[in-house]
Amino acid sequence: MARSRLLPATRIPTPARRRARSGSRGPLALLCGAAMAVATLVAGAPGAAAEGSDAKPEEGTRRVVFVGDNWEGTATLLAPHKFRRLGSIDVVPDYAERMAEIATNPYRLAFFLGIRELIGEGNDQFVDDMYSSRDGRLVVISRPSFADVVAIDLRTKKIRWRFAVDGVRSDHMALSPNGRRVVVSASTGNVVHVLRVRDGKEVGKFTSGGSPHESIYIDGGKRILHASIGTVYSPFDNPDLPDPLEGERVLQVVDAKTFEILRRYDVRGALDERGMDDVSIAVRPMTLSPDEKQFYFQLSFFHGFVRMDRRTGDITRVRRLPNLVKNLPREQYLLDSAQHGIAMNPSGRRLCVAGTMSDYATVVDTRTFKRSRLLKGGLKPYWVTPSWDGRYCYISWSGSDTVSRIDYRTARIQKTVRVGDHPQRVRNGFIRASYLRTLTDTPSSAPRRTTEPTAWERPSAR
Repeated sequence: MARSRLLPATRIPTPARRRARSGSRGPLALLCGAAMAVATLVAGAPGAAAEGSDAKPEEGTRRVVFVGDNWEGTATLLAPHKFRRLGSIDVVPDYAERMAEIATNPYRLAFFLGIRELIGEGNDQFVDDMYSSRDGRLVVISRPSFADVVAIDLRTKKIRWRFAVDGVRSDHMALSPNGRRVVVSASTGNVVHVLRVRDGKEVGKFTSGGSPHESIYIDGGKRILHASIGTVYSPFDNPDLPDPLEGERVLQVVDAKTFEILRRYDVRGALDERGMDDVSIAVRPMTLSPDEKQFYFQLSFFHGFVRMDRRTGDITRVRRLPNLVKNLPREQYLLDSAQHGIAMNPSGRRLCVAGTMSDYATVVDTRTFKRSRLLKGGLKPYWVTPSWDGRYCYISWSGSDTVSRIDYRTARIQKTVRVGDHPQRVRNGFIRASYLRTLTDTPSSAPRRTTEPTAWERPSAR
């Protein structure tokens, strides 16, 4: 029998103790130091299936696809059937207010500038993740540079509620199967908040490791699978260095009701046992088999993915994929992401994978582990999401400002649509049918980007 790869369960402190311990402290001292240095210079200046695939549209709603244009500060809405652009919304309508707030707080300003330089590659991050409410009236958005989560009214385009996360940066989110709760990772707070969708009220939180990252509701919403990734923005994220220098990285299962940590997997031990002692333990995007007995996930700097048995914690399969940038220095990887995006179709037969640094997508058969041809549809693919019906996977090309629809069966790009600047997360959602009639392309309240394209972007009109 395979040896268990589970670390002892850890209990979450009581809510009162959690509040006492919450705040901006964390292992991200390097970011703080770098950000403070930057601030000094300017001190003189003021899973398994698609999300929502099991949810039927409520009366009066229509299915849409939301694309977060991170550097632009907009969310583009696409029609899922014809896969065409419907319009966009401004996700930073309070830009002036937030910037005034940051400019008068040296601590916040230091981190704001640090995030811009170390994580945003010279750009502010305005939308990392988003989910709509089931009634199609709200879209909930995490805004990294503003360290918050907001709900925007899809009719008025105004902010309905706002929640400031612990620390100074918000990140990935996950929506509960019933659509009532959303969890959001607080990158520098080392916690994950659980919020009520209708009003933004916090109903709980749970601890994580350094830089909490992705979460997925599992077991019908009873538990949450969560991973943290450590210091992916620092020089200490080299897999050759001792793990403590890279921050605590965890893969854990959390009770979605009590927020108790039920299991922490020994990823390091599992990788070592497979002879992968030189591979980082930072778990990146994840997806699950339909029965949720197998985890499939990517790892920092690794071109490919692994499969882990949920019960034993053993890595049961390793799939290496083509590395087309063998001479690229490690420091030039995008936040350590050799590959960043993986999604299982509902039958569990195929995986859609983003080869981020190598500029391709591919579809892998989960029985044979054979891959399709490499699909060169754009630059720097950075997220993959199955369509609501499971026929396609959507992939964002962050360097090309486009999103493609790939047919799982034929493993071909079926259509590509242009979106905003630096698309990242792509999510299935809903909108009231009556709102579609007034939906237009609304510009961002943030200033137009003036920075030069990065080395891996395709220049485009801004």
